[in-house]
Amino acid sequence: MMSQDDPNSHPMLELREKLQPEVTELIKQQRLNRLCEGTCFRKISARRRQDKFWYCRLSPNHKVLHYGDIEELSQGQIPHDSLQEKVSVADIKAVVTGKDCPHMREKGALKQNKELLELAFSILHNSDEYLNFIAPDKHEGKEMTSDLTKSDMDTLVTMELKLRLLDLENIQIPEVPPPVPKEPSTYNFVYDFTQQHT
Repeated sequence: MMSQDDPNSHPMLELREKLQPEVTELIKQQRLNRLCEGTCFRKISARRRQDKFWYCRLSPNHKVLHYGDIEELSQGQIPHDSLQEKVSVADIKAVVTGKDCPHMREKGALKQNKELLELAFSILHNSDEYLNFIAPDKHEGKEMTSDLTKSDMDTLVTMELKLRLLDLENIQIPEVPPPVPKEPSTYNFVYDFTQQHT
């Protein structure tokens, strides 16, 4: 018998595996909500000045990215209808990061600031048009495969496991499932639908 406190026991690993798709969906939903709230980004000009800002957010129906210039760094949400520009999500062709971004291809930019290179990402839409971003920090704009996602996933799965096992507190969980009982000698107790009764 294995205790439920043993995270490496076969039943615990099996349950953890079953919970992962549910938790992955929760994380995706949280990230979509974050995109709908929007974020303020630094605007990098041709002269590399970083004192201008722009705001980008996903529409509540997840179909349009709204963006536009803003006067100063905003901590609160900016309504999507007050942002002048928009791009349909259906028109997005790809997302590129780091040195593959158009605004990071210049040698001067690469030499100037490697931290900026790590924060850069671009959205390709329509015919070779890009929205260029510099993320506020390393956690913004990361894919679902990032270390932060793995950490979130592990924390949420562990919490969900503990919640689901609350009723089993101090009960030993078997390492292997109980044996399947032998088949009965006769199935006379089963109703036979093939026979017609008159």
